[in-house]
Amino acid sequence: MAQTEKKGGLLRKSSASKKPLKEKVVLMYDEIFTTEDPSKCNPRFWEELFLMKVNLEYLEGKLEALDGEELMKIKDNINCLFQHCIQALGEEHPIRVVNALQTLCALIRGVHQKNKSTSGFDIINMLVGFDKAELCMKNLMESLDSLLCAEGSESLKSLCLKLLLCLVTVTDNISQNTILEYVMINSIFEAILQILSSPLSRREHGYDAVVLLALLVNYRKYESVNPYIVKLSIVDDEATLNGMGLVIAQALSEYNRQYKDKEEEHQTGFFSALTNMVGSMFIADADEKISVQTNEAILLALYEAVHLNRNFITVLAQSHPEMGLMTSPTSPVPTTPVTPLGTTPPSSDVISSAELPLDADVQTSNLLITFLKYSSIVMQDTKDEHRLHSGKLCLIILTCIAEDQYANAFLHDDNMNFRVNLHRVPMRHRKKAADKNLPCRPLVCAVLDLMVEFIVTHMMKEFPMDLYVRCIQIVHKLLCYQKKCRVRLHYTWRELWSALINLLKFLMSNETVLLAKHNIFTLALMVVNLFNMFITYGDTFLPTPSSYDELYYEIIRMHQNFDNLYSMVLRLSTNAGQWKEPASKVTHALVNIRAIINHFNPKIESYAAVNHISQLSEDQVLEVVRSNYDTLTLKLQDGLDQYERYSEQHKEAAFFKELVRSISINVRKNLAFNTLSQELLLKEFSTIS
Repeated sequence: MAQTEKKGGLLRKSSASKKPLKEKVVLMYDEIFTTEDPSKCNPRFWEELFLMKVNLEYLEGKLEALDGEELMKIKDNINCLFQHCIQALGEEHPIRVVNALQTLCALIRGVHQKNKSTSGFDIINMLVGFDKAELCMKNLMESLDSLLCAEGSESLKSLCLKLLLCLVTVTDNISQNTILEYVMINSIFEAILQILSSPLSRREHGYDAVVLLALLVNYRKYESVNPYIVKLSIVDDEATLNGMGLVIAQALSEYNRQYKDKEEEHQTGFFSALTNMVGSMFIADADEKISVQTNEAILLALYEAVHLNRNFITVLAQSHPEMGLMTSPTSPVPTTPVTPLGTTPPSSDVISSAELPLDADVQTSNLLITFLKYSSIVMQDTKDEHRLHSGKLCLIILTCIAEDQYANAFLHDDNMNFRVNLHRVPMRHRKKAADKNLPCRPLVCAVLDLMVEFIVTHMMKEFPMDLYVRCIQIVHKLLCYQKKCRVRLHYTWRELWSALINLLKFLMSNETVLLAKHNIFTLALMVVNLFNMFITYGDTFLPTPSSYDELYYEIIRMHQNFDNLYSMVLRLSTNAGQWKEPASKVTHALVNIRAIINHFNPKIESYAAVNHISQLSEDQVLEVVRSNYDTLTLKLQDGLDQYERYSEQHKEAAFFKELVRSISINVRKNLAFNTLSQELLLKEFSTIS
């Protein structure tokens, strides 16, 4: 007997010469694509249609093949199909519900393909009809809400979320998606929260729910009152917020784990052997090959939670076992999508292990630690546009955290010490730190380490000026908290001072190239004012008097850089060019640093001459510093401990619009035919009672 093969909605006998037979469902679709009412000759047409297995590819392809005019001719039948889909969602038989959900996905995507500015039709009119739109969309949203909140099938809930993601992302710019007005009016916010608060639902659907919420929050957020923003900002249910935190932590952990696996594989592979043979000149090239797709969708969700909801800040510090140290997932890890932004949900096994009771032998972690590790990876390489966006978003999230009083309280808490293993770029002049040598310290130390790491590793031709400004702002905000609350943090401040001085040195060495693109004086002023913070208020937050002495030692030791900076800004502030004003601000800011250099340098030279020492040791210089503080005169500078608070709408709107567009395009690409597959659902509902 000849084998039957299926292709593009056709059933054909491979050995026969007869005409190919079409599937019954394809024949029914063809009837919908005529101008006649398909139920005229067959009153049971719609009832039968939703018992047929949906052919997504054929239905979408058929819609895409029509031009706008042809589609308008069959508008009544499209409206009818849409309305019958909504009716079928209320059916008792799960098979009908599944088929209706999938048909809606195909309809929404297929019709939207035609929704170009040239086609001249309205998407809502085309799908539902203006006269019935309000009632139809209300019924659709209520049905989806009921399905998501019901005790029923997890596969059905998954398909509901896929349909909602499909609905939200059919346009690149979600704010131009007029259908979302109905999703705003008929909110599914509570249904999303219910998924996040239940451990079972969260494991199955948490990822899609969090991404959906992040996208809905960004619908016309600057133009009108978005109910999802309002509701997210006042959520105070602990289980829900913790649930959201666990979903985000697990997705970021999965990324960190994949990166670590690739790094280890890389180090033990061919490149490692080659590097050992020919030296370290290939280190940078080899390292560039370690690349895992970033996940902007989950970062956006974290940002919205941190930015909008004060209660979510507590979730950042909630302890859970180190996810990477738990038993590795038994199910295969999803492959990274080929699209630019990774929004493939991670495997759910790690979340379940993360929700186990804490084990005393397992290193505990929290969302903030996981996020800092993630940031340390994506901020390593900012040459790629998506990683640049990821790095910027990481710094924006850290900015919001650094401004929050409660976040600062736990960041600086001496009783909350963690060992945070940040990823560091391989560099010739430093050895890779062993994980076990890392000290347990308050979390703010890891934030400062991350900032120092960024400062040290991004002094390059394609200078990421914007990221540097954010980085210095974060350090400044943390110092303002320490000064205000008199927190004496035991941190190796010398590493920060050294990094900042090297940054100034880089700005001066590349003055011509950088000034062609950036106002480097903004950054130079911020760096100088950080030193002014330490000079003016260091006695209130530096851990010991000797730390304050070391600050002066570092300024004196590196005085040539400050002298050169002064010469450069003086030159530009006395010219009538475009840099006159910003350069003169730096000139004024350097007054105390210059006073320190001019006061102590002659004293040090005199000490060396009297004692016949050609080169003084650090201890000898410190001795001179300590004995000559009394005669030093410094000017009081205003506003050093003040800063402008973060504002999204006025400064970051363009960035977020572009970011949400990228995420929307990527989510849509990942909602491929196979993610809407019926195989699992058919197994689950193998019989219709």
